[in-house]
Amino acid sequence: MRNESIRYLIVPGWQGSPDDHWQTHWQNSLPNSFRVEQADWLKPRREDWVGELQRAIAADSTPVILIAHSLGCITVAHWAELAPRQSLQQVRGALLVAPADVERPNCSPSLRNFAPIPKHLMPFPTQVISSDNDSAVSTERALELALGWGAEVGILSGAGHINVKSGHQRWEQGFAHLYRLQNRMEQHTLRRA
Repeated sequence: MRNESIRYLIVPGWQGSPDDHWQTHWQNSLPNSFRVEQADWLKPRREDWVGELQRAIAADSTPVILIAHSLGCITVAHWAELAPRQSLQQVRGALLVAPADVERPNCSPSLRNFAPIPKHLMPFPTQVISSDNDSAVSTERALELALGWGAEVGILSGAGHINVKSGHQRWEQGFAHLYRLQNRMEQHTLRRA
């Protein structure tokens, strides 16, 4: 997992990722990892969140892997639709875990300004990991989003929203998905060479 030439950007979702969340564990475990901090974790504004992601990517010229959860995944999709070419080229891949369907009928009104969800191909290798019992996104919708984004998808059984509440504090098994993404990134780089 050690790759000094890659910067891992942790992109939390609504309400941030607490100390016992897998994203925090990963941030503490992965070298060169940084968290995208938002000014308001409770009342997210799409423009603010996308802007903060852009600032975090542009803060350093090092290549980036995005590791997003929930609303962070939707933030990445909006960012990828609007980002300058140079920033897009900096991102080598994205691991999008438990993307929140902000268009679902029971979605919190606080998140509705992130709708509609962009459905364009991501310009970098992308891996979507979801669960067959996630209250924030149905399996069908997760598959639809992954297809639109051109992402490889993995559906976990009974994993909930893949957060602390569903028992994913450290989520060591998740590193296998990151390894898989990094292998796809290497193949992508070889094809472009």
